Amino acid sequence: MSPSIDFFARNDTSYPSNDGLRDTPSPTPPASPTTVDSVYYNARLDPRNYLEGPLSHNPATRLRQMLARPGIVVAPGICDGISARCALEAGFSCLYQSGAATTASRLGQPDLAIATLNDFVGAAQMVCSLDPTMPVIADADTGFGGPTMIARTVTQYARAGVAALHIEDQVQTKRCGHLLGKQVVSREEFITRVRAAVLARDSIPGDSDFIIIARTDSAQVLGMEEAVLRLKMAADVGADVCFIEGVQTKELLESTVAALSPTPVLVNVISGGFTPSFTSKEAEETGAKIIIFSLVSSVAMVHACRNAMQLLKKTGTDFTSAQGMDPKSFFSVLGLEDVVQFDAKAGGTAFSTL
Repeated sequence: MSPSIDFFARNDTSYPSNDGLRDTPSPTPPASPTTVDSVYYNARLDPRNYLEGPLSHNPATRLRQMLARPGIVVAPGICDGISARCALEAGFSCLYQSGAATTASRLGQPDLAIATLNDFVGAAQMVCSLDPTMPVIADADTGFGGPTMIARTVTQYARAGVAALHIEDQVQTKRCGHLLGKQVVSREEFITRVRAAVLARDSIPGDSDFIIIARTDSAQVLGMEEAVLRLKMAADVGADVCFIEGVQTKELLESTVAALSPTPVLVNVISGGFTPSFTSKEAEETGAKIIIFSLVSSVAMVHACRNAMQLLKKTGTDFTSAQGMDPKSFFSVLGLEDVVQFDAKAGGTAFSTL
């Protein structure tokens, strides 16, 4: 990895220290005071540079344009190729690769830090290949290690075609942000993670527009004040977007958006989770700039698949659950016509009859 350009300027902004960083006793000594003595600024990535012109074919640039312009970015959570195809068919302009959904679909496991970097990158490569212009925001958990590993994570996500990733402040043995018992690292370690991600992005040859999203899970552990402070610090070291997990009321979301302005804020909605089931319109009214629905496809698939399996077990046939969808209709959802047309355009005849 080549050295990155230094985009930091002296600012001498100090933040108080916080003790008791975990929700369980730890032998680690209390953190020393944190001082953010520089604020990141990269003129090339200034949002004003993305206000005009047609939307780019580069997904990261495209997402920056969407963030700089009016309207909220709505990103449904996808878990595999079928759910991604369905989201594209529905006309969404951004997709979200949920860590929980990826772990469930690829490993059949709960979101408890079981999936690896390779699992996430493999999923991203497939999703991003379906429409290379479509911005995909991908969960990167805690970055899968220390600063060097975080840099590797950023590089591999960017190479896969991902437009943005979010990195969080949970401990390495993390869990879904809407489960109890979460633990978080110190402010210092969180900011080191974010700074490593930013430096890695700026080391990518060719002036990458890749977006770094800082996520904090500290609201349920240390309170909203600490969560907002952590995100302010993350923005100071270069986070492009702030993501507060588990914000519990509309009023708290509004105050968070105001406190972090002008940095865009992402809100995560999971039915039955800590955050109210905001509609995209309601989230936009609070000033939030991105709303993701992490488990929209995964939960729906569980219901549909359970029902289909139970019907098959009961009736001995899949006729009812198929709802009249024959194989050709199924493959059409997955891009059948595009493949046929491309083959014919290239002079192929293999798919002239299907």
